[in-house]
Amino acid sequence: MDFPFMYEALMRLLPGIPMTLQLAFIASAFGVFFALAAALMQLSGNVVLRSIADFYVFCIRGTPLLIQIFLIYYGMGQFDFIRHSFMWPILREPYWCAIFALMFNTGAYGSQIVRGGLLSVPRGQVEAARSCGMSQVLIYRRIILPLAIRQALPAYGNEVILLLKATSLASIITLMEITGLAAKMISETYRVVEVFLVAGSLYLLINFILSRGVAVLEKRLMRHTAAERPSSRVAARGAA
Repeated sequence: MDFPFMYEALMRLLPGIPMTLQLAFIASAFGVFFALAAALMQLSGNVVLRSIADFYVFCIRGTPLLIQIFLIYYGMGQFDFIRHSFMWPILREPYWCAIFALMFNTGAYGSQIVRGGLLSVPRGQVEAARSCGMSQVLIYRRIILPLAIRQALPAYGNEVILLLKATSLASIITLMEITGLAAKMISETYRVVEVFLVAGSLYLLINFILSRGVAVLEKRLMRHTAAERPSSRVAARGAA
């Protein structure tokens, strides 16, 4: 193993980290809204809305992300009305094509996580909120969404990690993130093992930090349950 070369590879791949993080976090930030909208549409009583959400989730989950990136990057320019629309300055850029593809993809997968979180909210709490005179919007804002977020956060954290790794596919459309820089360096040096070991280590480090951050956030959101456990144990001992 050529460690001096691996250090050189590290120095050349480090500039790709900001691009990787931008793709992951911008796509996940907008993908949350797609996930929430699709989940609410699937749970609604409107057959049309539910069918649209089901079709969207089915198509995205049933096709590879690479094909979705190609369809947006190469396919949008095939339509005259898109080339002459206000969206064309955005859709002709590989950066935004990758963002849209990742956003639609994580929105479909995330919708099932959000949907599960919404379904996990106890009906008794919702009925209690209604009996207090809360409107449906206020019930969602104060009762349903906070509880659903707590339930869905661990799984959604995994989805963000998967999305970050999926950003490596953006190198196919010329974006110079970590994998794109690694592929360029390999084409120059033909040192596949060392370069990809360094690239994999960078992804591993980023995902470790991200997973720790999600764990800390989950602990903060669930701290009230940790405070309840000792009292429940004391009560159980007293009853015994």
